[in-house]
Parts: sequence; structure tokens; C-alpha cells
Amino acid sequence: MKTRSFRAICVIALTGATAFAPNAWATTKAIRAGKIVAPDGKVLTNVVIVVDDDRITSIGPAAPPKDAEVIDLRNFTLIPGLIDLHTHMTYFWDGKPGTRPLGQPRRPAGVTTVLAAENARRTLETGVTTVRDLGAAAEIDLAMRDLINMGKMIGPRMFVAGQGIGAPRPDAAKPDYQQLAETRVATGSDWVKVYGSRGSFQSVDTTQTLTFEEMKAVVDAAHAKNRPVAIHSYGPSGVKDAVRAGADSIEHGIDLDDETIALMVKRGTVWVPTIDHNRYYVDAKDEFGFEPDTIPPLRDYIEKNLESTRRAFKAGVKIGMGSDAVYTMFGQNTRELGWFVKAGMTPAQALATATTIPATLLGHANELGALAPGYFADIVAVDGNPLEDVNVVIDRVVWVMKGGAVVVDRRASTPPDRRSAPKPSKPRTPSECSRWTIGSRSSWAPL
Repeated sequence: MKTRSFRAICVIALTGATAFAPNAWATTKAIRAGKIVAPDGKVLTNVVIVVDDDRITSIGPAAPPKDAEVIDLRNFTLIPGLIDLHTHMTYFWDGKPGTRPLGQPRRPAGVTTVLAAENARRTLETGVTTVRDLGAAAEIDLAMRDLINMGKMIGPRMFVAGQGIGAPRPDAAKPDYQQLAETRVATGSDWVKVYGSRGSFQSVDTTQTLTFEEMKAVVDAAHAKNRPVAIHSYGPSGVKDAVRAGADSIEHGIDLDDETIALMVKRGTVWVPTIDHNRYYVDAKDEFGFEPDTIPPLRDYIEKNLESTRRAFKAGVKIGMGSDAVYTMFGQNTRELGWFVKAGMTPAQALATATTIPATLLGHANELGALAPGYFADIVAVDGNPLEDVNVVIDRVVWVMKGGAVVVDRRASTPPDRRSAPKPSKPRTPSECSRWTIGSRSSWAPL
């Protein structure tokens, strides 16, 4: 009897959000849009987006098809569903008094899978409909990906990497990195994640932990199996070797020199600087119980991270939005966009870091990251003009559709006097952002 009750709870937790309709995306929908941001960056006005199943079938001035479900979004601006290139969706913490995000008791993988659904929901609320999840224990990320794809869990579309590959413990034998990469692919990972340096949570240690040859062994093996590679490096030497080794994306990093930046431009390497995640650790220091002397190095890293981003963007490096969201950071996934504007991007260029650039990196440039016929019906309505003020994307998401299904609808709570484009304002410093409550996982590793 107890087993039956537990199973019922699990089913409710995983499927309750979909109970409104088993086939919520099966009928034709016609969205009346006041404004949409087109793939070329121009704004189209007074158009109708027709959605059949999970795809956009047409965009134009024609009247909605007969018998279509009509959704009125004429008071808002529509943008593509956003893409977060660096998350850790399985890191959940319930905020229970007397506990902290790190050091929680290990949970069974199935329990963490159910709990992490809350992180997935919070992510959707930010307008992020696709994520790349870079590191999880016990293949929980693979389970979440598959449950979401099956319609048994509500969450963003997930591209996952499973357990990351890093340096062995000092007392362990040197591993075969080619074999590690092949094993990672064989488990079903979409990406291979490599830890090329130290640095995680409150630590900004930039010490490189894998050699160029070791990184290249992983990259070559993964590429031979048609899997891309993301390499974590907090410091400049690790970033340089990761680029030289052929990584498809670089995560974190500071003090990039001109040679490294030029090589990234030449090779088309996407850099995901994750500036905002250290801001989060500063703001959440009390939740984590970080010592006071850990905060100044975090702030120093933020400034160096921002300066390198400024230089890299100016030189032509492709920059991708990645939050590195963990625990209570879910719900703040898009704060990185504010840093990108501070680094010299226009709001439109910042928006590209969360749409067209990551869609191409993920190998889905013809399905994700734009509002166009044939693309997934991943659509976000924001209250204001995102091409004038990036904070509209960060703070004023009112409605989200993912794959033809409406997953967020805050229209009723949006005051009528706010349903117009706000005047351009100075991008809010991300360190001023308030914290949201949510998010643990059953084990932890560098991010």
C-alpha cells in the first residue's frame, strides 16, 4: 500500500503540470501579435503566427485560420524562446531551515529527478525554452531530458552531458581520456563536458588540471562519434589549450590574451563566459555559508570576466548566454544579458547570444532561435521593446509557449498601464538583482 501511494505521488509530481490536456499542442493555434522580432532583427507589426502541433507553419498579415484557437498577444512583443547554454538542472535545494545547498544528504536518483522538475519550471518562467545542461550525477539529466521529450515532465528542451570528465584524484591512475569520452557518448549524452581547470562555487582557482594533449584526446574521440565538446576553464592557459584542442565551446574564463581571442574567431569557437554566476554566489553567500574572505576574489573575477568578454566581443568572438544556474539561481537564467550590454553589445546583439548563436552551436539553427515557418513553436511574449531595453527580456516575460504548448501565462497579472514599451533605460547592474527561492542535487562537482 505504501509503495502504491509513493508511486502515485511520483506520477502526480511528474505529470500534474500536463494534466490540463494530454495533447495541449495538437490543435491549430493562431497567435495575434502586436510586434514580433523577426530573424533579421527587424520588428514586424500586426501579424498572425499560425502553429500546428509543435511547429510554426506561417507568419503574416492574414486572418487566423477558421476553427483555430486564437491567442491575443497584441499588447506584447514576441521573441523566440531563449536558450541557456550552461545549466545544472539537477542541483536542487528546498531551502529547508538548518540546511545549505552544498553538503546535503545524498538522495536516490529518482527522488532528485522529481524534485528537479521545480528547477525546470522556474527556467521556463524566464522565457528559456531550451537548455544545455553541463554536468550531472547518476545520469539524472538524461532522465529529465527523456521525460520532457516524452511529455511526462514540464521543462525546457534539454541537451545534456551527463557526468563531466576531469583530472583523477592524486592517488588514482591516469585514465584513458579517449575511452572516457567514448563511454560518455555511449551512455546517451548529447555533449561531452570536460573540466580543464579548478574553479567552482566560491572558489575562483584558475589552476589548469588537464594538459592540451588530454583535452585533445577527449575532443578527437567525441568528434569521431559526432558529439561536440564543452571545456570548463577558469584561467587563461586552460582556455587557450581548450581552443587549440578544438573545443566547440569554452565555459568561464578570464584574462584571455589576443592570441587566444584571435584563434577563437578563426575557429568559430563559442565562448560562454557565465559572468553572472559569480554575482549569484556573492548575493547568495548567506545561503551557502561562504566565508567573508571568499567574496572579494569573486568580485575581482567578475570584473576580469567582464573585461575579457568586452575584448572578445569587440574582436568578433561568438558569445553565448549561459547562466551556470544551480540551486536558487533558477529563475534568474537570463541575467547574463545585462552583463553583455555592459560589455558593449546592443540589446539586439545580446538577444542573439540567447537565440541564433546557441541554436547554431547546438546544431539546430533551422529549428530553434528564431520565429519563422518550420521552426519549433517556442515563443515568448515580453512587455516592452526588447531591442531598446534588454531588461524587458530579463524582467517582463508574461507568456511562454514551448513546442506549441503554453507553459507560462501571466497576462492577467500584467497591469494595463505596463502593457507598452518602456522608455530605454540604463541596463540594470546584475548585482542589483534580487534572489529567487528554489533549487539541490545528490552530489556536486566543478561547474
